[in-house]
Amino acid sequence: MHVAHLSLQDFRSYPTAEVEFEPGVTAFVGPNGQGKTNLVEAVGYVAAHGSHRASSDAPLVRQGAPRAIVRAAVVKDDRRALIELEINPGRANRARLNRSPVPRPREIVGMLRTVLFAPEDLALVKGDPGERRRFLDELLTLRTPRFAGVRSDYERVLKQRNALLKSAAAHRRSPGAEVLATLDVWDSHLARAGAELLAGRLELTTALRPLLADAYTALAPHGGAADMRYKSSLGDVELSTDRAQLAEQLLGGVAEARKQELERGVSLVGPHRDELVLGLGDLPARGYASHGESWSIALGLRLAAFDLLRSDGDDPVLILDDVFAELDAGRRSRLAGMVAPAEQVLITAAVPADVPEELSGASYAVADGKVTRA
Repeated sequence: MHVAHLSLQDFRSYPTAEVEFEPGVTAFVGPNGQGKTNLVEAVGYVAAHGSHRASSDAPLVRQGAPRAIVRAAVVKDDRRALIELEINPGRANRARLNRSPVPRPREIVGMLRTVLFAPEDLALVKGDPGERRRFLDELLTLRTPRFAGVRSDYERVLKQRNALLKSAAAHRRSPGAEVLATLDVWDSHLARAGAELLAGRLELTTALRPLLADAYTALAPHGGAADMRYKSSLGDVELSTDRAQLAEQLLGGVAEARKQELERGVSLVGPHRDELVLGLGDLPARGYASHGESWSIALGLRLAAFDLLRSDGDDPVLILDDVFAELDAGRRSRLAGMVAPAEQVLITAAVPADVPEELSGASYAVADGKVTRA
């Protein structure tokens, strides 16, 4: 799988941009603030329908423009598909596949698969649990697109349940029978949707764990062992991936927490409160890993994701956004050797020297809003 062409209209800093790609390595080189990351961010957006730099779509639209359009020609098994996303902040986004509208943009998730590493990924190790949950959920959806609907269903149920709990807490009195009956209904919905999401995360964590260990060892052969485990808001209970059993466990958990939830006005049990715990040796990585170790663990997570997606049959597009400048010579060389065999690698760098010799290939100069083949 690789991207053959990228076309932008009013995306970030670009009124328009057209870039041709080939399999192999493509580097975008230029001073900071010139738009290199905007290009690879657009490729990542086509795959994930979200940005690694922004939590909403509004910053993606060029100032003064009503919308942004991203088009990507994707080649897979010698077949070419044109994906088009229209980004409409405050309104529903639109999608086209081969110039034909699709009912919902999420229906084309999986047409392009990418793994993107950027400086922001340090938050995977040093940030709050939400960053790691997002990592799992985005990879889960990329690998199995139906989880886009599972995540949407769970978020809808959680929002409705939280609204009911907040309303009950605001009245500062014991909830009536009607409120409790309604809460019972939302408990069932949360348990059902939550069990599906939780099972997917558990299966994904099991698959990623050995891949993370191998990737970290390859990057930092003398840096100890990296590990990961899934920590549920249900506490220290044994979890299987049986959906019915998980739903029963979630129902029991919310029942135990009901009094506290009614007092605080928020849902305290469910996948939204879970944690992916990263470890280095016998210690948790968060708070104990050095800056270099944190970089290597974050890179290891992305490389593990790449290997897992690759095991499904197709190389995802690998994107390395301003990565090599942060690495010492040893890690830089080892990372270059690990990613060189990928079908397509997109790199951004401030200067040509930041691109390792092992990753020589096509190069574009990016300056003053222009993208020029070097």
